[in-house]
Amino acid sequence: MSDLFASNAAADTSGYSAKDIEVLEGLEPVRRRPGMYIGGTDERALHHLVAEVLDNSMDEAVAGFASRIEIELSADQTVTIRDNGRGIPVDPHPRFPDKSALEVILTTLHAGGKFSDKVYATAGGLHGVGISVVNALSDRLEVEVARDKRLYAQHFSRGLPQGKLQTIGAAPNRRGTTVRFHPDAEIFGTALKFRPATLFRMARSKAYLFKGVEIRWKCDPDMLREGDTTPAEATLHYPGGLADFLASAMEGRRTVATQPFTGDVESPGEQGRVEWAVTWPDDQDDGFLHAYCNTIPTPMGGTHEAGLRTALARGIKAYGELVNNKKAAQITAEDIMAGACVMLSVFIREPSFQGQTKDKLASPHATKLVDQAVKDHFDHWLSGDPETANRLLEHLIERAEDRLRRRQQKEVSRKTATRKLRLPGKLADCSRSDNEGTEIFLVEGDSAGGSAKQARNRATQAVLPLRGKILNVASASVEKLRANQELSDLLLALGCGSGSSYKQDALRYEKVIIMTDADVDGAHIASLLMTFFYREMPRLIADGHLYLAMPPLYRLVQGGKTVYARDDAHREELMKTDFNARGKVEISRFKGLGEMPPKQLKETTMDPTTRQLLRVKIPPSGGPELVVEPELESETERTREMVETLMGKKAERRFDFIQANAKFVLEVDV
Repeated sequence: MSDLFASNAAADTSGYSAKDIEVLEGLEPVRRRPGMYIGGTDERALHHLVAEVLDNSMDEAVAGFASRIEIELSADQTVTIRDNGRGIPVDPHPRFPDKSALEVILTTLHAGGKFSDKVYATAGGLHGVGISVVNALSDRLEVEVARDKRLYAQHFSRGLPQGKLQTIGAAPNRRGTTVRFHPDAEIFGTALKFRPATLFRMARSKAYLFKGVEIRWKCDPDMLREGDTTPAEATLHYPGGLADFLASAMEGRRTVATQPFTGDVESPGEQGRVEWAVTWPDDQDDGFLHAYCNTIPTPMGGTHEAGLRTALARGIKAYGELVNNKKAAQITAEDIMAGACVMLSVFIREPSFQGQTKDKLASPHATKLVDQAVKDHFDHWLSGDPETANRLLEHLIERAEDRLRRRQQKEVSRKTATRKLRLPGKLADCSRSDNEGTEIFLVEGDSAGGSAKQARNRATQAVLPLRGKILNVASASVEKLRANQELSDLLLALGCGSGSSYKQDALRYEKVIIMTDADVDGAHIASLLMTFFYREMPRLIADGHLYLAMPPLYRLVQGGKTVYARDDAHREELMKTDFNARGKVEISRFKGLGEMPPKQLKETTMDPTTRQLLRVKIPPSGGPELVVEPELESETERTREMVETLMGKKAERRFDFIQANAKFVLEVDV
């Protein structure tokens, strides 16, 4: 036995030694794993490169050293960002005397002047990786620094300096930093392009966020598509800050308050600064909430948003108590924020974000900072204009009562359904109470069911895994159908009964989606399920509730571009149309839904914004689309005959059908 263990141990280590351990130096980790630093290699990540450089210039402006920033997009996808700040230091670095500080910053991760508050009180670049990452992911990057009345320049390519820092000459009337870069096609591919509209919105938002900066935008006219309203040139300067943005966004819309609730407070003791602008539309259009920290957008919110919610909720409830309106107690922060249009910006020292892309603020002290800054001003705003305050209070009470009324209706609906139904244990149900907008995915196997449960939207999407191939109801007896556990679970989950007991109003989901593997076995299982619904619940099909999911069979990747193919024919079509047979394309075949990562399953098959569904219909015989009455009198004999032929008990009928129709298989237009 000991010899056996010894031989296994030797086999386990024979191909793994010290020589297999890689040590990545310089900026090579960024090029190997760009997703760790900018979130991927897609369009969003491409534009994030511009944000990293622009944020450095904004930090100079917020610190009071720059008043002007220029951003230019050229036709060859080169981006130039210039500011009139202090300029990146160019003197030799103490730890690397043979390199300038500029070269160290551009070629070394975690090198910068923002790790302490000695140079910047508040900053968006916190990790010392921003501009070095841009350098690593650009096939060319040029930096010019005007400092101490002299002009310096250095060129880089894919993170490596293409020579030492050069002294260009005197620059007595110029100061600041210019960064010019071109994204590397080896990382992002050739298909991804900068969108002028996205960069313009980015520049405009920065100008709104800091009143003291002027941003000059320029874009090559050839970059603008037909119908694009993005200007080729513009000067962006907004002395009113967030209030100016809100006024522009609300133009033409009615609001509950005659004047928005705005403010700008710098906290004592250098804790930070808070600026906000809030209003409540009096229409049916959606609101919005845009929050920022040190001019960095935080689309996933965070602690600063939590502080604003708390302050507004406490303020409106306190005002309700003041005017003796007892209904104000039922207002929640969600009632206040759901339909509001909100702009929030904080400037704090050493903020903490979730991840390098800074999508969510995690600094605990930001909650207290915003709460204290907003609460007192909100109290004064409400008490200073009782007419507006009362109108807002009534508006929010209506929202709260509507929320409570909907919740009560859903609870009654769900209680009624669950009182009649014993839901199967393996059903991962959705949280929405009524069936509007809900879906149930009938998934092939527990493995695929596990992936689907992770990929689903828990609010509206339920998942019921089915084990293997279900019973063929077209050839089974009634006793076998009732005894089948999989079909019994399916009937319990749907809650609407079957056959003559089918009740449309009791159906617990708006869509019933069959989701099986994109192979022959998957097609067979889908056929068995469609047969079941056709025989036992034809009204469900006729009313448009039954669908087939369209999961891909292949994943095609080239550079930063990823597409999915339904089958072999679709794969060949994509190779010709999307890749044009140029360059190496990595093709991977999914073994099944259970092998597909939840993120890809969601993107390709379950997300309503990106997926494709096929609606199952009962076609008539050579006539218009069939509308099946409750008694099913208009069901065509042809459809019934076809189901009986393909799925019934007599195998010879299937054999004869295949023999007669096999010649048409090659003529199917995929």
